[in-house]
Amino acid sequence: MKQLLKGVYKRVDSKGKNWYIASFTYKSKHISLGSFEDSNIAHAAYNEALSIVADHTKITLNDYDETMNLNFEKWVAIINFRDNGIYIKNPIYLRKKFFEYYFSPSEVMKFSAEDLFYYSHHKIVRRGRHYFVADYGMQSNIMHRYGIRNFAVPGKDYIFLNGDNLDFRYENLEIINRYLGVRLEKKFPKPVYVVKIHINGSVIVGRYDNETTAAIAYNKAALLLMEGGLNKKYELNFIDELNETEYEDKLLEIKLSKKFLRFIDSLFS
Repeated sequence: MKQLLKGVYKRVDSKGKNWYIASFTYKSKHISLGSFEDSNIAHAAYNEALSIVADHTKITLNDYDETMNLNFEKWVAIINFRDNGIYIKNPIYLRKKFFEYYFSPSEVMKFSAEDLFYYSHHKIVRRGRHYFVADYGMQSNIMHRYGIRNFAVPGKDYIFLNGDNLDFRYENLEIINRYLGVRLEKKFPKPVYVVKIHINGSVIVGRYDNETTAAIAYNKAALLLMEGGLNKKYELNFIDELNETEYEDKLLEIKLSKKFLRFIDSLFS
């Protein structure tokens, strides 16, 4: 590659098209700023990066606007490197005991510090109001990382305690219903979890005093229905706190309500 303007190199791709690569070095770290179709725009992005790290200025995350040549992700990464001394490719800014993941100056997700390694290596992609990461070659909804199922209902199955639905810090998330078919029916004086399964409509499987027991009861009901010949495929709850033997023992031990068992008998008779 041949250098043109300062901080800019020319590269020709396999189709013969010219690209202009901008980069700079800061704190002994060589940082790529992106590829541009115009050398002047690449040079402008280089100058914007220099202005961020200049000693005489204090440019902030909120100073970014759409007229900038440097993309916003690089803007965040460089400011974080300047302020915190750690270069992270993803648009992350470190705070005390947590970090922020930026989509724009006004759209910011918050995560607990223990999630930093994961999100440093997994880019978040937004589709509509949902957020995904590429994990093991698959698109995974980030809600799953926090025990929030697909189709979980905010306010009913989980709550953001401070009202900010982009604040995924663990202390801000209250998961009310972690499992398929399980709902906390009442908390006091003792918790009661009701289990329902959908056949033609919702059918009550039983009530249980323990969330894990309720989740396994749902699995047992689903297996009975599928093994009995119902033409429906149920997703089962994954119980990560039990090993395989403990799970199988619980599955045999748990009783379903007599009413539900009579319903199954009538369904397959």
